Amino acid sequence: MVRRVAIIGAGVSGLAAIKCCREEGLEPTCFERSEDIGGLWRYKEHVEEGRASIYRTVFTNSCKEMMCYPDFPFPDDHPNYMHNSKLQEYIWKFAEHFDLLRHIRFKTLVTKIKKRPNFSVTGQWDVVTEKEGKEETGVFDAVMICSGHHVYPNLPAAHFPGIQKFKGCYFHSREYKEPEKFRGKKVLVIGLGNSGCDIAVELSAVASQVYLSSRSGSWVMSRVWEHGYPWDMMIITRFQTWLRSILPRALSDWLYVRSMNRPFKHENFGLMPVNGTLRKEPVFNDDLPSRVACGVVVVKPNVKEFRETSVLFQDGTVQEDVDVVIFATGYSYSYPFMEDDSIIKSRDNEVTLYKGILPPQLEKPTMAVIGLIQSLGAIIPTSELQCRWALKVFQGLCRLPPMSKMMDDIDEKLGKKLKWYGSSNTLQTDYITYMDELATAIGVKPSLLKLLLTDPQLALEVFFGPCTPYQFRLMGPGKWTGARTAILTQWDRTLG
Repeated sequence: MVRRVAIIGAGVSGLAAIKCCREEGLEPTCFERSEDIGGLWRYKEHVEEGRASIYRTVFTNSCKEMMCYPDFPFPDDHPNYMHNSKLQEYIWKFAEHFDLLRHIRFKTLVTKIKKRPNFSVTGQWDVVTEKEGKEETGVFDAVMICSGHHVYPNLPAAHFPGIQKFKGCYFHSREYKEPEKFRGKKVLVIGLGNSGCDIAVELSAVASQVYLSSRSGSWVMSRVWEHGYPWDMMIITRFQTWLRSILPRALSDWLYVRSMNRPFKHENFGLMPVNGTLRKEPVFNDDLPSRVACGVVVVKPNVKEFRETSVLFQDGTVQEDVDVVIFATGYSYSYPFMEDDSIIKSRDNEVTLYKGILPPQLEKPTMAVIGLIQSLGAIIPTSELQCRWALKVFQGLCRLPPMSKMMDDIDEKLGKKLKWYGSSNTLQTDYITYMDELATAIGVKPSLLKLLLTDPQLALEVFFGPCTPYQFRLMGPGKWTGARTAILTQWDRTLG
């Protein structure tokens, strides 16, 4: 019987894990290496080893109605998109409201997680921790890894010939905090993701010139969509997901490209993705097109070579007198505390997890990796539902197929990822499809047929309206009595 659960990290996923454990009557112990909760969203002036790091001006890309914990809406007075400090306030309110803090051991580093000698019988783990130089080992019935994937920077210097000769300064975007020290400088930002675009736009106000280099282009979306509504409340709906599933691929691709090009034609700005029909995660930036139009950000192709003070690009152009290079080249995921790294990275050193959560080859399914999935949906409701599914598996209430079937499922999903996202190692997946898959397994997916017969107004809002997190607390185990009201008033809070 699973009773004691170790949770690694007290970010948004770790807090969801604590709360879900308590709902199931289990005993959670959460280990957090810093002195505060919030993980990625907790801004610090200086970069800390082993912790995610953000710059001062980070705002959310998901709006408040789409990114809340499903039984804890944001206060009415919060804006649709929030500064990191505002989100951190909410995270604290959530932790205090559900009395989660007493389960967290702060300033405690997990140094090793290993199977116990009798693991094949008990499924138990030894979790070795260190606090103030003192080591301690605890025995746990299950482990939930909630340490996130924005900790270990990916700085692919080997892919950039001549970087050693470059006399300017270069660093990963993880080190970037604020723009002032770059005043009057020529800055090259490499990487057209959310961080790269944010930093390029922010620096364009103080730098003498900003160059933004991209290998493959990207769709750039505004947080503010048609008629001023939040983009995700307009796009992430069950109706849209259903439409995508029934339309021929060619028509679906054409509509997708057309909608992405609606605000501005990406080709004219040098931002057009190499393969525009792939559903790679778009970049959210309200200001980049105008910064490019004003010439303060210049979009460049991939770097071919660095020289002492200049940069040669793939199109043959050379940019002289570059002072600073910022690599916004993402992160690699690592689990230094795992004694046996192959448990999570079991094939070609890639993360191989059933439903994006469970290592399939364990003799006993008592480990879950939470929050390692990316979709157009927000991480808070995603990781919360992952926790609920994982705990049902731990307790034997959600039956797993044999390992061979789990591996087949992983391979099938990999094939779909290649088709839709163009890359096998991406963490991406379709939000509603994924959430419904987990929700169905634990009996909490809203039944549209049942709602149509008993509550047609709610049924229409659930199908045609935004797929807000409240939908996954509407019925079944763990249902929240406030879910119906929250769904029917979600637009009031958005427009209020």
